Amino acid sequence: MGYIPPDAKWYLAEIVEEFRIDGEADNIVHTNLVLIRADSPDEAYDRAIELGKPFNTTYLNPEGKTVSVTFRGLLDLNVIHDELEHGAELIYEERVAMSEEELRRWGSEKSELGVFKPRDTSHDMSNPPGGE
Repeated sequence: MGYIPPDAKWYLAEIVEEFRIDGEADNIVHTNLVLIRADSPDEAYDRAIELGKPFNTTYLNPEGKTVSVTFRGLLDLNVIHDELEHGAELIYEERVAMSEEELRRWGSEKSELGVFKPRDTSHDMSNPPGGE
């Protein structure tokens, strides 16, 4: 188990949900980053699983096709080491031996960041329960 600060209260869960639409060959998979309040990693896990269960649902989309949503589990669960405030580090990723070329390509321009990209509505589920 990784280091868990003794006063840790917040965790970040990556909840995976799968969408299947009648008549469509391909599924659509969402990963949702969800903030979890818990006093231990085990409690955080249990609470994240509980948040995922309501994703299991079926509904009709505007075209009258049945959409089945299935909670597929957690992709990851991490502790947040800092207090939640502006500038708090939520999670980090470590890479070793990146070349200068890789580093130059690794960053994103402002227009490529998720909050500035145009919304892709090609797979719009029309406000699925529990979805984005």
